[in-house]
Amino acid sequence: MSNTADIKTAELPLQPIEKILAVVTASEKHYDIEKIERAFLYAKSLHEGQYRVSGEPYISHPIAVAEIVTSLGLDTDSICAAFLHDTVEDCPDKTSIDILRSRFGDDVAMLVDGLTKMKVINVEDKEEANIENIRKMLLAMSKDIRVIFIKLCDRLHNMRTLGVKAEAKRRATALETMYVYAPLAHRLGMQRIKQELENLALSYLDPIGYAEVSSDIERKYGQNQNFIENTRTYVAEKLEEYDINFTLEGRVKTVYSIYRKMFKQNKSFDEIYDFYAIRIIVNTELECYTALGIIHELFKSIPGRFKDYISTPKPNMYQSLHTTVIGRDGIPFEVQIRTREMHEIAEYGIAAHWKYKSGAKSKEEIDQKLAWISRLIDTENGAADTEDFMQALKIDIFSDETFVFTPKGDVIALPQGATLIDFAYAIHSQVGNRMVGAKINGMIAPIDRVPQTGDIVEILTSSAAKGPSRDWLKIVKTSEARAKIRQWFKKEKRAENIKIGREEIENALARFRVKPTEEQIEEIVSAAAKKLGMADVEDLYNAVGYSGIAMTKVSSKLKQEYERVVKPEEHPITDVEQVQTHELKHRKSTGGIIVDDADGCEVKFAKCCNPLPGDEIIGFVTKGYGISIHKKDCPNAVSGQKNPEQADRWLHAEWDIEEFSSGAKPLYEVGLQIWAENDIRLLSNITTALADMKVTLLGINTKKRTESDIILLLTVGCKNIDHYNSILSRLKNIPHVLNIERGTA
Repeated sequence: MSNTADIKTAELPLQPIEKILAVVTASEKHYDIEKIERAFLYAKSLHEGQYRVSGEPYISHPIAVAEIVTSLGLDTDSICAAFLHDTVEDCPDKTSIDILRSRFGDDVAMLVDGLTKMKVINVEDKEEANIENIRKMLLAMSKDIRVIFIKLCDRLHNMRTLGVKAEAKRRATALETMYVYAPLAHRLGMQRIKQELENLALSYLDPIGYAEVSSDIERKYGQNQNFIENTRTYVAEKLEEYDINFTLEGRVKTVYSIYRKMFKQNKSFDEIYDFYAIRIIVNTELECYTALGIIHELFKSIPGRFKDYISTPKPNMYQSLHTTVIGRDGIPFEVQIRTREMHEIAEYGIAAHWKYKSGAKSKEEIDQKLAWISRLIDTENGAADTEDFMQALKIDIFSDETFVFTPKGDVIALPQGATLIDFAYAIHSQVGNRMVGAKINGMIAPIDRVPQTGDIVEILTSSAAKGPSRDWLKIVKTSEARAKIRQWFKKEKRAENIKIGREEIENALARFRVKPTEEQIEEIVSAAAKKLGMADVEDLYNAVGYSGIAMTKVSSKLKQEYERVVKPEEHPITDVEQVQTHELKHRKSTGGIIVDDADGCEVKFAKCCNPLPGDEIIGFVTKGYGISIHKKDCPNAVSGQKNPEQADRWLHAEWDIEEFSSGAKPLYEVGLQIWAENDIRLLSNITTALADMKVTLLGINTKKRTESDIILLLTVGCKNIDHYNSILSRLKNIPHVLNIERGTA
């Protein structure tokens, strides 16, 4: 360690942090000012001689981050960690976590360590290493939420100064901000930071669109620049008549918020009704509803535009009354009404507990608000592959919410797309485990139905219920429901799990070129179980059986141990006994498919599931019509394999990778069921999108669902599952499309 770390206060003036010191001194909270000064001086000494791309001294960045942290009202250790967050890795004269611990205590060291471990997240990369970075971020958050507060402040300053970076760096950072950090700020209720991050990210990702919306805002605001002030004055006069103690604020909708609404809802700028808004902040909840009555007395309300987030708070703790009304000039505007405490939580989220309550809120209550982080980690860590984890992340953190009522009037918040099974498990594990049916608004509904905001859902249970079905794991959307279902199977069906798991692992071993002996199989599986953290082989079988661990992870470890134990490269393919039977007998491809014991047989694709290259598949020997290829999770295939009369007719099948890698890729028929609002432009928009993607449309049909909704049944040509997913993604963004599922062709 260099002597430059041993600095003296007199050598380094404190002027750069006078703003921070003034804020903490003026606050009613206790701050250790001497410790804050020491942290700044230590950081300054370590960053000495370093400069940012802009040419500024590097220390300007930690100071700016510390200023934002201070504005959130965070504590002494958070401010110190903000100064020191880049000292461990980014200084020529590096310090260490242990040194920071000895100088500034355990909390500062822990916060800096958590920040140091947060690596760059490439949102376009789904490799395991990248997903691991997200896991580390969530883990750091679960240990101390202040870590992500400081990280968000760090990201905010980096975004404010991103213009000096190269184009590629700007795009990567803006993408990461838009798809990871802004949603996290939203999930934590930190609206101020979330909105600024979104606007800054959009300005780099779509500068033309950003400039266009900004220009429209300036034009519209210029036409009615006195509107907000005149409305505030008018409303204030009426509120004073009722002797309400209030604060009035006016605002214009953010650029990103308008951009997103125009893009997602295909609206023109002039169709944005809540462009203007006023916010009424009062003392009590009762005054909120009194103020609402006054507003509706003064202005004509727009039907369907009232939302009560006070009685039904959002999961990120947001509470407010929202209503949209028509002003005296015929201009629509939104009114938000909330108490002062609700306002602070709306602005600062969880951080409001530090800013306004001096940390007085019980740790248990804060932990409860953050339970979703631990739940996501506990559910997915070690129990799912990369795709599963990314899906859970999108559902649990980055999706909008649906608010559903129980028959007693309790509100359950679910991610959009969550099913009735998810709802049941959100109430209680036993409700989910004993579920036999459900009602939506008094009508029986299938348990995989997706409830909508405002629906009243009743879960039908029975003490005689045999528990959840394994198929539910493919239906549920939330990590909470998935974890509870897995837990039930782990506890209640161990013998059955072991049998299923053993079969899965035997099938995986059967795919290797050289057949292992019984002793080698025992060694391979035992070693793989140990590397996967299992106590013994039966625990591994059990975990595979109840889907507690992804088979892709198991297969990877089995392959490593197989190559170590069997050493297949040392076995020439001459000893027939040592070569897996299916490798000698079933390598001939028919129609791009390799099926065990089926050389020369005609292969066709089942219309019930229309498998695509990339889907896991299985073959069924039909009577006189060759081999029918199904998706492995096709309901017909799942039930058929359980039928003793059909058991010997199901064969292992796989796609011939070599055939698909050579020459033009064939097209496979796949069905799309599109639920949509009936709009005159809908069909034109869909066919145009397919034409733009050069997707062959093979068939189309429509069904009337309600007066306003229809179902479109399309048959299109797909190359593989990735091609299908890209088509799905594009079509889901078309206006008026509500949902799309894979159907029969």
